[in-house]
Amino acid sequence: MYKMIISLLFVSCFASANEKLNQVLDDFHQAAAQADYEQYMALLADNAIYLGTDSSERWNKAEFSAFVKPYFSQGKGWLYQPIERHITSTQVSNIVFFDELLENKNYGRCRGSGLLINTEQGWKILQYNLSIPVPNAIANDVVESIEDYRVGKTNGVG
Repeated sequence: MYKMIISLLFVSCFASANEKLNQVLDDFHQAAAQADYEQYMALLADNAIYLGTDSSERWNKAEFSAFVKPYFSQGKGWLYQPIERHITSTQVSNIVFFDELLENKNYGRCRGSGLLINTEQGWKILQYNLSIPVPNAIANDVVESIEDYRVGKTNGVG
């Protein structure tokens, strides 16, 4: 009986924590959709890293803030609608992994993944990685297109 009670408490605590974690990510996407700069940036940890879809897009929080602010100040946000999300605990109780499938009107199906950290101010995004999953059936074509683009940029074309 004791083990059952402990198990139920653990499951209950994890479910409650999972709701908080999901809410952080949902709030992050909602703030972006509403171009709410303060809320959006507040959900990132002080030492957060944001990885965008372009290989050149690796920003710390200050750099990402500088990228976001001009868009949001004009009321231009973006919506990534979560379709599916997975949260995975780690052996370190204040860090969890997440991955989510997203839908965006410009980029279509995307994937967000990263880390959340529990800080004194609550759960924050420590790393967010936005990517565009490529179906295996067309991966070679996409890789070839990217290579052609890079070669063209190197040769002054494009």
